[in-house]
Amino acid sequence: MYEYHQASTALLDQIVEANKSVLSKAIPWMAETIIEDRIIHTFGTGHSHIIGLELFVRAGGLANVNAFLDSIVMTSEGARRSAEIERISGVSKVLWDQHKIDKEDLFIVVSNSGRNAMPIEMAECAKAHGNKVIAITSIKQSKKYPVRIEGQKKLFEIADLVIDNCVPPGDGMLQIGGELTGAASTIAGCFIVNLMATEAMKIATQKGVKLPVYYSQNIDGFDNETLYDQYKHRIKHL
Repeated sequence: MYEYHQASTALLDQIVEANKSVLSKAIPWMAETIIEDRIIHTFGTGHSHIIGLELFVRAGGLANVNAFLDSIVMTSEGARRSAEIERISGVSKVLWDQHKIDKEDLFIVVSNSGRNAMPIEMAECAKAHGNKVIAITSIKQSKKYPVRIEGQKKLFEIADLVIDNCVPPGDGMLQIGGELTGAASTIAGCFIVNLMATEAMKIATQKGVKLPVYYSQNIDGFDNETLYDQYKHRIKHL
């Protein structure tokens, strides 16, 4: 009945089918962070930062997640400003230095295009530090356009594992009035990280691990203070 609903459902099915092999590796990596009490760091700029935010201090979500939420990566202080900053080399290292990162932690870097300096260089920082890096990106879009800074590799060429969000170039699933619309990358990215997180939780539970999961603050009787205390020294924005 609704074209966007039909397109979204087909996209999610496509993501699972296209990424069966890589998900079979990425999910155990995420499970290992839960089992070993390591941190999952997430990074994205522009709308891609929403994917990391989806995992961060989320009711029903994992507490061992550190999202890079500096205002320069978001659109809240100026959409054009953030679009320009994400293309500047060197900024990611500044943000990296403001977080506590162990080399055993896991990194998830999200960029639909995979061509801008900040996500590319954040992945490079993580790799140089010895961290495993999972990229979530559109392979079609990334291969279609050149990197912003000549000589750099694209995100999918740097990461240890690459999950294709299967989003078409331009980030739209529909043609309406001659315009490409019906944004896809956010719904695709949030689906991917929640799929990985929940499947990882299953593995950790099978190992006898008590899951570090937040309760909703909007139900009576919740208590997240123990988790806040456990992670406040390792997660910047708690």
